[in-house]
Amino acid sequence: MRTRVAIVGAGPAGLLLSHLLDREGIESVLLENRSEDYVLGRIRAGVLESSSVDLLEEVGLADRIRAEGKQHRGIYLQWPHERHHLDFVEHVGRSVWIYGQTELTKDLMTARKAAGQRSFYEAADVRLHDIDADHPSVTFIDAGGTPRRVEAEVIAGCDGFHGPSRTMLPAPVQKVWERVYAYAWLGVLADVAPSTDELIYAWHPDGFALHSMRSETVSRLYLQVEPDDDIANWSDARIWDALAARLGHGQHGWTLQSGPVLEKSILPMRSFVSTPMRHGRLFLAGDAAHIVPPTGAKGLNLAIADVTLLSRALVSWLRDGDSGLAEAYSETALRRVWRCTHFSWWMTSMLHRSGDDFDAQLQLSQLRWVVSSHAGASGLAENYAGLPIGY
Repeated sequence: MRTRVAIVGAGPAGLLLSHLLDREGIESVLLENRSEDYVLGRIRAGVLESSSVDLLEEVGLADRIRAEGKQHRGIYLQWPHERHHLDFVEHVGRSVWIYGQTELTKDLMTARKAAGQRSFYEAADVRLHDIDADHPSVTFIDAGGTPRRVEAEVIAGCDGFHGPSRTMLPAPVQKVWERVYAYAWLGVLADVAPSTDELIYAWHPDGFALHSMRSETVSRLYLQVEPDDDIANWSDARIWDALAARLGHGQHGWTLQSGPVLEKSILPMRSFVSTPMRHGRLFLAGDAAHIVPPTGAKGLNLAIADVTLLSRALVSWLRDGDSGLAEAYSETALRRVWRCTHFSWWMTSMLHRSGDDFDAQLQLSQLRWVVSSHAGASGLAENYAGLPIGY
């Protein structure tokens, strides 16, 4: 089969790219090695920057976000016996929205089906060919066991860290930067209403904790643990006790409400950037090119920014015959990638207990500066609420 753009990966990056291209009359074929149900069931990010929501609204995908999502003016920063609210709207005039990646994926899948363009889930043995030629292709075996080939003008690799797209960059061309952190997150999805109106980021001598949420009835919470810890070591009771201690249950009249734990898992943390994000007719976006620790809520938003830039570049090239944006795509996208990588590293380093007591005092000093300085608070707010997509 033939198409203009072969998109490998049906996470939010691939699905949104397909929607943006379809609005401009550019056909695509979408390939995903997992089932639709698996993709929809992945519990991931839940914070959308203001620029991400503006983009989704512009392309007709924000109705449910506006109706069902929760707009947050800021976050809380906390350490023992102190909790401070940072109002992003007051500092930079922008807010964030709480809307689960599962729900956004559902919206994007609905839009893809409405467009009537071809999608192949449970595609096995996906291989990319001739990315340096004018007509690259992708081969795979469909869910029914039939070998297939998609011939395209461009391949968009939106297939995540473990997908085949990034491996196609020649060794002399590719450069990788990576930071593996000495701690992990134990993530919990709990069937209980959030105990806070906005996210709480808590520094504690026992380790970092985060109180987030997915809806008015479901909470998402995290604990800093060792990377080699075993989830079997963490009973529900132990999890709630640790969360209560680190989040300050009982302090200043605040109560952490506990409830049934629906899911729990341990998530390793790393910063990773692979360059370039374009080689020949292959363009990378999202986790295929970069990963950030989740502390700064940048991963999903970076994917949205990537494919927004990529769609503009491909429309200009494939429809209008101007390759300028396509040639500049990697350099343009990486400016924002590195800014968000730094911010995610900075938030992570400030809030996670590591090192000795000297390091702990430096972290507390930085936290006090952020909440007491207009410049410090504005810097955090500007980055967290989101830089312009074309930054």
